[in-house]
Amino acid sequence: MNYEPTVFIVDDDPAVRDSLRWLLESMRLKVATFGSAEDFLKFYTMHMIGCLILDVRMPGMSGLQLQQFLTKQKYALPILFITGHGDIPMAVRAMQAGAMYFLEKPFEDQVLLDYVHEALALDVENQQSRIRLTMTQARIANLTEREREVMELVIDNHSNKEIATKLGVSIKTVEFHRSHMMDKMHATSLIELVNMAREATDNEKI
Repeated sequence: MNYEPTVFIVDDDPAVRDSLRWLLESMRLKVATFGSAEDFLKFYTMHMIGCLILDVRMPGMSGLQLQQFLTKQKYALPILFITGHGDIPMAVRAMQAGAMYFLEKPFEDQVLLDYVHEALALDVENQQSRIRLTMTQARIANLTEREREVMELVIDNHSNKEIATKLGVSIKTVEFHRSHMMDKMHATSLIELVNMAREATDNEKI
């Protein structure tokens, strides 16, 4: 896995790629360049941290189509669009789909650098969220069927007595499964458990 923050540049113009690489590497940033969206997708995985500088118009898959694909795959990579042919509807579409910024050429180097640093910092946070989500989903998957039933009822704020009645078991049995469930989830409180479950269900139903 590659955890070093990287600026990914996808543009079909070699001169643009070289110019952006020189600028970013002069600031000691790691850079990876690609001549097409297809080449980028062959390389990128969701475990990589970074941001994407993306041209709008390219042969094959366009920048907007790549953005749509990444969103559909739930990749949270921050995107900075650049274009020499931008228009307002295109910019609106990109921003509504989650792009951080939409820059029209020519743009000031410092503006781009500021945006890149902001995007990289954001993806570090996103990566931490992705790791936390993966751990939560793994813990849920490790629960027994009964422990999951108890967890769902606990999250719905049912008491141990109410859970025992609903499941047709004793209160001591509920307490046993509840204790094991909390240990497996690494949850120290009901609030923490609820937050973990909410984060997991926002991405995939439990």
